[in-house]
Amino acid sequence: MSKKPTDGAQERPGRLKQIRMVAQVLKQADPKALPIVFAAALGTLVVVILIGLLIGQLWFFIPLAVLAAFAVGMITFGQLAQRAQYKVIAGQPGAAAAILKNARGGWTVTEAVSGNRNLDMVHRAVGRAGVVLVSEGPRSRVGPLLGAEKKRISRAAQQVPIYDVQVGDEEGQVPVDKLQRHLMKLPRNLTKAQVAELNDRLQALPRNMQMPKGPMPKGARMPKGPKPKTR
Repeated sequence: MSKKPTDGAQERPGRLKQIRMVAQVLKQADPKALPIVFAAALGTLVVVILIGLLIGQLWFFIPLAVLAAFAVGMITFGQLAQRAQYKVIAGQPGAAAAILKNARGGWTVTEAVSGNRNLDMVHRAVGRAGVVLVSEGPRSRVGPLLGAEKKRISRAAQQVPIYDVQVGDEEGQVPVDKLQRHLMKLPRNLTKAQVAELNDRLQALPRNMQMPKGPMPKGARMPKGPKPKTR
């Protein structure tokens, strides 16, 4: 008796389908991206085969060339796909939060711990570096938000380092596509046990989201309340 596939199996696209979907998005975002991927793979294939010819071991190097070309092509594809993703979400409310939730390093991310009616917001990420407050919006408006949030959590954070990062295109801000790299450069100040204890203290704090006063900007939505996610 055949078994019916589960709902999760039906909804989850296969690996090849996922690659095709990403390739379509990448092609729309940058028409030159896929030719670059193929050129990188083909170039690797040719170079490895030439090495095999030069040392007289062509048959041994042919399968090696295919594997190397596939690996280089996939790495290039992944890097270009990530750039396209950053390009699509750049400037949209919540873009920094999306990067934080997918950043390497085991960060616990709480979105929109503070914000205002202009959709400027501050996200909180907790990890081995300590607490990182990441803002989205113009410098003139997010500065006070960051200062107020840092003051609010300083007692619960105790002696833990608190970093603030402004995401944006203004001078002194970090572009959204360089946010993950910026986080990776931060020192590891805490152990995993200390991170867990810090998370418990911070999650116990009341919400500090600033509700809008007066009419909202046309077509704008307030960001959702904090939703902690751990990677």
